[in-house]
Amino acid sequence: MTEEVKVVARNKKAYHDFFIEEKYEAGIELMGTEVKSIRNSRVNLREGYIKVENGEVLLYNVHVSTYEQGNRYNHDPLRTRKLLMHRREINRLFGKVKEKGYTLVPLQMYIKKGLIKVEVGLARGKKKHDKREVIAEKTAQREIERAFKEKQHKLK
Repeated sequence: MTEEVKVVARNKKAYHDFFIEEKYEAGIELMGTEVKSIRNSRVNLREGYIKVENGEVLLYNVHVSTYEQGNRYNHDPLRTRKLLMHRREINRLFGKVKEKGYTLVPLQMYIKKGLIKVEVGLARGKKKHDKREVIAEKTAQREIERAFKEKQHKLK
């Protein structure tokens, strides 16, 4: 039995700016109009970040557009949202984030079994030379694949 997962938003910038060490799944506390906007893929994770404060995991700076038919019940697009995780996971993340160089970033938001979930990444920042290395590796891999494809095509 496969689980039906619909990815609503991805944070591609996180993979460019950070080394992702571990990934966690978290629920998210939302208002009704936010749920409708997220189901319509009207969410932006790019500038979002996560903090552990007072034993709670909070999601900051994630833009969920207002729902068009929401009238006066609409939400603030950039409000702070609480993430729902097990106490053990929260304590583990809090300990890791206290270490030098670690941060929490939202990687993607998706719908799983009718519930909206956020994939949280425990990340370490990349330096400029690390980013250049990754770009160089991708370019080299692309050229190898292109050459292989051309060789295969010539053999036919």
